[in-house]
Amino acid sequence: SRFSKIRQNSRGGASLLKDSIPITEFSASGPFEGHDLLRRGFTSVKNELLPSHPLELAEKNFQLNQDKTNFATLRNIQGLHAPLKLQMEFRAVKQAQRLPFLHSSNIALDTLRGNDECIGFEDILNDPSQSEVMGEPHMMMEYKLGLL
Repeated sequence: SRFSKIRQNSRGGASLLKDSIPITEFSASGPFEGHDLLRRGFTSVKNELLPSHPLELAEKNFQLNQDKTNFATLRNIQGLHAPLKLQMEFRAVKQAQRLPFLHSSNIALDTLRGNDECIGFEDILNDPSQSEVMGEPHMMMEYKLGLL
C-alpha cells in the first residue's frame, strides 16, 4: 500500500506541486528582479544610459534647435507664411530620396538649409563606399514596401 502511494505521487506529482505552490512565488520582486525575456524582450543598455555631459543633448539636437531658431527669426522678419513654406519644402525634400540600398547625400536638404557650401565633419568621415546601408537591393525594397 505504501509503494502504491509513492508511485501514485510520482505520477501525479506535477498536479500536486502545481496545486500546492502558487506560481506567483516563483517571480522575483524588488531591486534584484530578473528580466523576463519573453514578455519584455531584450534589454538595451543604450536606452537606459543618461547623457554623460550636459552638452551631449544640445549637440545631439543641434540641427533641430538651429532649424527652430531660423524659423522663429524668419517668422519675425517675413511673417507666418515664410517658415511654413520652408517647413513644407523640408518635408518634401526629405521624402524624395534614392532607393534604400543606395547612399543619399541629401544635397537638396543641405541647399535649403544653406549648408551646401560648408565642409563639415560628416562630409569628410561619411564615405559612401564604407556605408553600412549597402545590402541586397531586392530584399531592402521589399522590406520598405512592406512585402516581407
